[in-house]
Amino acid sequence: MNELQKIQYNCRKATYLIEKQEIGHITVREKLELKIHLMTCSICKTFQQQSVVINNMVRNLFYLDGQTNMKLDENFKKELQKRINKLLDKN
Repeated sequence: MNELQKIQYNCRKATYLIEKQEIGHITVREKLELKIHLMTCSICKTFQQQSVVINNMVRNLFYLDGQTNMKLDENFKKELQKRINKLLDKN
């Protein structure tokens, strides 16, 4: 599989880049890889649209409530990551 095909068929990396872009900056190479992937994957494109909406809603929720220092419990985050990885590995 050549490099372009790897980019086109790597939804796990695309979702990672979508979330990384939402919370910070991605490199020019990452932007290009994501753009190529989104041109061929409607599922990830939908995920990106939903992710933007959800992140905006969460930001608004915390901003409106004045809660700027709220964080998830570390054990909850670890368990959630395990569940996500388990589901991703099934596919």
